[in-house]
Amino acid sequence: MIDIKLLRDDPERVRKSQRARGEDDTLVDQILELDQEVRALRTHVESTEAEQNRISKEVGRLVGMAKRADKGGDLEAAQRFMAESKAMRDQNHHGPRALGEARGQLALAQEQFAKEMRRIGNVIVDGVPTGGEEDFELRQTVGTPRDFAAEGIDVKDHVELGTALGIIDLERGAKVAGSRFYYLKGDGARLEYALMGLCQQIAAEEGFVPLVVPNLVKGQTMAGAGFLDSHADEVYQLPADELYLTGTSEVGLAGYHLDEIIDLSDGPLRYTATSTCYRREAGSHGKDTKGIFRVHQFQKTEMFVYCRPEDAEAEHDNLLRIERRILDALELPYRIIDVAAGDLGGPAARKFDCEAWVPSQERYRELTSTSNCTTFQARRLGIRERDPQGSGTRVVATLNGTMATNTRPIVALLENHQQADGSVRVPDALRPWLGGREALTASGR
Repeated sequence: MIDIKLLRDDPERVRKSQRARGEDDTLVDQILELDQEVRALRTHVESTEAEQNRISKEVGRLVGMAKRADKGGDLEAAQRFMAESKAMRDQNHHGPRALGEARGQLALAQEQFAKEMRRIGNVIVDGVPTGGEEDFELRQTVGTPRDFAAEGIDVKDHVELGTALGIIDLERGAKVAGSRFYYLKGDGARLEYALMGLCQQIAAEEGFVPLVVPNLVKGQTMAGAGFLDSHADEVYQLPADELYLTGTSEVGLAGYHLDEIIDLSDGPLRYTATSTCYRREAGSHGKDTKGIFRVHQFQKTEMFVYCRPEDAEAEHDNLLRIERRILDALELPYRIIDVAAGDLGGPAARKFDCEAWVPSQERYRELTSTSNCTTFQARRLGIRERDPQGSGTRVVATLNGTMATNTRPIVALLENHQQADGSVRVPDALRPWLGGREALTASGR
């Protein structure tokens, strides 16, 4: 959720952000009108409450005087005081019923205001490209795709390679769970462990604190992280338990300091987690139906940072550096793109994707991404710090970055490192987790 102060003070900046995202910029004026309505109703309720308190005290005073006059035998005075208190009650046009109605109107207006505020995506950072999925800006290309034709190799896709090596079983995955499910077997499973192990090793070297996070979370946490807005149809829900299956450990990491005041005096708090993730892949009908690139269940190692808002851009660059470190270790050709505003998703103010070359498709595909969510998530989740410039508290910034999933890097590894004899070369960085193996072969040796 964006800061209402920003919307009040600089509505054109929010309108510009909405237009860049391809969203409705008239929503800004609708929210400002609702904000005025809420503030007017709140003022009315508060003034009515104050008037009610004044009248109640005055009536109480008159009734008390009437009782004392009655005890003193001054019946005429007692009757006069009681008549005055009754007249005051009769003339009270803002009685309990009117106050109740005003409070009800305020509650409805506040509910509508909050609903509309959640429709506004995070205000993008200056420099983010305008447009949709294809309107990204290329920041850098790293490495050169192999010339398989020059090597005399007919390129095989990851399904053919994985099946021949006996490490991917799609048929049994579909039989047991349906489409977009799979088994990783033998070296396939070891390759997953190797990827996650490499990520956790690098995360430890980079000073990230490892966490084991819940894969099931409450609606408050899922909504706070920004996954129940425009992408709610991607989320698996368990209505009987009022819980949601997370599609990334980002959700559990974002909720770790829910409703807390955290200490950032020694610098950002950096966490990492490896977890099983679940996505419905709604709206992806016909996309990547072959193989394990786009699946419903996968392992993922995620980085997450809490920092001061002024440090967010530097932390974003640091997360990208770490992601590049992993891709370099996997010896994959890749490119870095600055994602266009219309493809950011609600919480992100800026996102960088790292896309690896997939030889069988002859194009780059997303392997990792890192997002600067500024104060958007933390505001929803009530995560603050003591304001270093004064008294009180302020909302912190959050950022996230994918180190690796299990499936997409396996796709890229198998295809980019395939050999003429059907084996797949193992990058040096993964060999310690694979018993020092230099190649994956059908014999498993």
